[in-house]
Amino acid sequence: MASAGIVARRTGRRFLSSLPALLGVLVFTFLLMRVLPGDPAVFFASGPNAGKAEIEEIRRQMGLDKPVPEQLVRYLGDVARGQLGRSMTTGQPVLTDLRQRLPASLELTFTALAIALLLAIPLGIAAALRPGSVVDHAVRFLCALGVCVPTFVSGLLLIYVFYYLLGIAPDPTGRVDVFAASPPDITGFLLIDFLLVGDWEGWRAAAGQLVLPALTMALFVLAPLARITRAAMLSVLGSDFIRTARSLGLPRRRVIVTYALRNAILPVLTIAGIVFSTMLGANVLVEKVFSWPGVASYALDALLASDYAPVQGFVLLMASLFVVVNLTVDVLYGLADPRVSIE
Repeated sequence: MASAGIVARRTGRRFLSSLPALLGVLVFTFLLMRVLPGDPAVFFASGPNAGKAEIEEIRRQMGLDKPVPEQLVRYLGDVARGQLGRSMTTGQPVLTDLRQRLPASLELTFTALAIALLLAIPLGIAAALRPGSVVDHAVRFLCALGVCVPTFVSGLLLIYVFYYLLGIAPDPTGRVDVFAASPPDITGFLLIDFLLVGDWEGWRAAAGQLVLPALTMALFVLAPLARITRAAMLSVLGSDFIRTARSLGLPRRRVIVTYALRNAILPVLTIAGIVFSTMLGANVLVEKVFSWPGVASYALDALLASDYAPVQGFVLLMASLFVVVNLTVDVLYGLADPRVSIE
């Protein structure tokens, strides 16, 4: 109980210390959107030939007729009340759009991170156990290849091979097939919603749609995860307590899994948290290639249309998720190494 209280207090302090950073993100994004070229009122008034009265009316609706400092104060007040504005593109509140699209991005990101970890950790361990061997060089080559190939290129290659040539992947047009029925909107995560209603055929169809985009993202983040696993394992395997465990005749599997991997997992947790936060914001190309209705593609469409509110809401959402991920990593640190909680 005492340890849990220490973790809770430490997490609370970290959360409070992150609030000024969130405020800075809000102000910076707001000002950045105001200095971008183009007038959103002209865009939404059906082009440059629209009447002046129509443009001024749209500017009034968007609050652009006020001085920038007043706009900023009003925006911060709206955010404090949980209002992120209304999207001129969709006509809906930004909070509603983000709530509808966030599960799609999270489902894709969680699945991709799980695939990447399932591949990267064994590869990193195998490379660390045989440094300088063929296995080590093969793992490092695979990591370099994953970093060099952009996500949209690997995504298009996967579509070409598995959908066009082999015909074993479904049509890459969203989360479900255009002719399939969607499940009731319970959690927003299709795999979970299909399970809750017991629709196994729909679950298999949704999982099939998820495989290629998730694999595309997993290949992109495989390199940092495998590299940090290899480096951490090499450092731990050279430690005195590992040499002692081996000299005592403990089974090799127990030495590697119980002693070495547990001590090497802390830096992997750190890089996994950073990778997850990066994937949420950087998966826009994957969402566009696979027509995935996530928050990143939503923000890009709004940016191209000079629609301020969705972009500002997206950046705030990403910053908030980054804070949550960091707090989660702190808690996992405490579970993996109790000394962190005590400190």
